[in-house]
Formats: sequence, structure tokens, C-alpha cells
Amino acid sequence: MGETTAETSSADLIVDLIISLDGYASAEGWPGWWGLEGPEYLAWLEQEGKKGYTFLLGANTYRLMSSMSEEAAAEGSGFSGDEGAALTGLAAVPKVVFSSTLQTPLTWPNSKLVTGDAVQAVAEMKRTGTGPLSTLGSLSLSRSLLIAGLVDRFRLVVFPVITGRTGRERIYDGYPDVSLEMLDSRTFDGRLQLLEYVPTVLSGPLGGPT
Repeated sequence: MGETTAETSSADLIVDLIISLDGYASAEGWPGWWGLEGPEYLAWLEQEGKKGYTFLLGANTYRLMSSMSEEAAAEGSGFSGDEGAALTGLAAVPKVVFSSTLQTPLTWPNSKLVTGDAVQAVAEMKRTGTGPLSTLGSLSLSRSLLIAGLVDRFRLVVFPVITGRTGRERIYDGYPDVSLEMLDSRTFDGRLQLLEYVPTVLSGPLGGPT
């Protein structure tokens, strides 16, 4: 297994996704992290959480994750200890929510609402170098930022499941052609595979004009 160290600059934008082997973001009836999270992966998540990311998300992800975070903070929530800690911890980190339907004040702590164009707003955030940025779910937002050429790193954690019957939220629908230069590859807990790339949006197949 090869491994490199990929450092994040002060204005980097990462599209950060967990994914089944067949390209789904979630699956009906399956638990969070498909029930396959382990100590190495959870330790890596904790380390990443200390890097000062501002998380970018759309309205649907905001509604879902804020509700889950609130539920996880309640006694007897039904979440595992690791899931609950990850969800409640999101309340403390800065989040920018892009929506034309939500209204202020947002109830999830440390959440800022942006009602204008997300691509323009993120481009300005990158220009001013306010700190590293990472998407949180939000598949359509991630796709728009990638198409606009704003994504510096495309990072996947591939879970060893195929959810052909129950899979929901196909990640790559609507994507352009993209070439990927690998920066990092590692295995967590003998089963989860991290793949980290620099993406380049193409106008056609590799070998043709870009």
C-alpha cells in the first residue's frame, strides 16, 4: 500500500465524500458509515476535525444534519457513542449554508446562511483565504463547485459494500468528465479505502482537447 502526505493550504477546498463501491452516498436501511467504522478511521476523523475546516453545505444537508446532531445530543438517542460524538461535535465547527429557502436565524450553532450564488461566494472565500474549506455531504453543491473549477482536492472514503438494491443518492450523476491525480491512498481498519486526488475538469475524454 502506498501512502503520501497531502497537506492542506489555507484556502484549499476539499470535496469530502463517503461512498459505497458502486457509487452511492447512502442506502436505505443501512446504519451510518454502513456499520463499518473502526478505530483507525474514527481517529483519522478526529484528527481532521482539528484542522480548522469551515464546512459548506446545502439546505437539505443542513436540515438533515442539524436534526441528527440535535437528536444525538439527547439522552437515549439510539446512536452509537462514536456516531453521537461525531454528530454533536459538528455543532461547534463553523458552517456556511447555501439556500434560498432557509431563513435566519439558523438554529444549528455556528451556521451562517448565504442566500446568493454559492459558486461566487465560495470563490470569494477562497480568494480571501479565510481557512481550509470542506463540503459536508451536499452532492449538488459539491458538483457545482467542481464544475466551476473551485475544488482543489477530491477525497473519498470507499466502504466495501455494494448497495445495488438499497442505494440512494448516486454521487456521480450529472458530473462532467474529470481526470484525477492521486495525492494520497491508505487503508483504515483493513477495510476502508481513502483515495485523495487533485481533480481537473475535462471538456472531453483524456487525450482530446481540454
